[in-house]
Amino acid sequence: MLFEASPSFPPTGRAVADTSAPVGVFDSGLGGLSVLRAVRAALPDERLVYVADSLYAPYGERDDDFIADRTMAIGEWLVSQGAKALVVACNTATAQSIALVRERLPIPLVGVEPGVKPAALVSKTRVVGVLATAVTLRSARFQTLLERYAGDCRFICQPGHGLVQAVERCDTHSPELLALLASYLRPMLDAGADTLVLGCTHYPFLDEAIRSIVGDRLQIIDTSVAIARQLERLLDAHRLRAAGPSPRALPRFYSTADGESQRQLAASLLQIDARVEHVVIPSRRTRPLESDLA
Repeated sequence: MLFEASPSFPPTGRAVADTSAPVGVFDSGLGGLSVLRAVRAALPDERLVYVADSLYAPYGERDDDFIADRTMAIGEWLVSQGAKALVVACNTATAQSIALVRERLPIPLVGVEPGVKPAALVSKTRVVGVLATAVTLRSARFQTLLERYAGDCRFICQPGHGLVQAVERCDTHSPELLALLASYLRPMLDAGADTLVLGCTHYPFLDEAIRSIVGDRLQIIDTSVAIARQLERLLDAHRLRAAGPSPRALPRFYSTADGESQRQLAASLLQIDARVEHVVIPSRRTRPLESDLA
């Protein structure tokens, strides 16, 4: 399963009727920009609001309660801004919090999960590498995916310690990063893997670096396009699709930390130079820290 979508609005919720309302996209940091790119390509008439919770990135090294707390707070903030749907563009947040968010928010949502199923379908050697955060790999949702789709496949699961931090500081090619990636990827190659699942939305930014190490020996599975297609189906099902065509508006970008890295990455990936606004989104676990920073 590549993604999760709420089948209907919660009984206590109220759907957003305005089809011109924005779609909210959020990640622990900059990784969700890879999903935002796919959404913009698939749904060019939709207005988009992106939130990077970079002050608390990476989520992959946080405890489960903290992740759920931040995911819920940002989802509620996006609803307060008028979002008609939510894309949780973070594997870690999806793994730990998707059920809670679906239950409490009055808008449809799409989450993201590692592409275990497509990897199992395409692997010829029946050995697949998975690069993801430690939280994603230990989650019950991921273990269920493995049990459901692994079959006769062997999955080599590697926590990508340090990779999210590298992307957050716009490091995608340094010698230190390449050495770290090589230490993760070479054991997969030695074990006979022919397919690699990128189990974090930050990791597509490392595609070139990965290719420089593995060449064509690994087929890379990135679920960004599938997420965008699922969002398209969800908006149509709830009659929330933007009427269009309309003048293409730039996404609005928000960050809980310094937005310069987000601006640089957006300019590089999306070919747009948009302003990044700082935002404080309080939550139960972070109020003291954010009060100090305000």
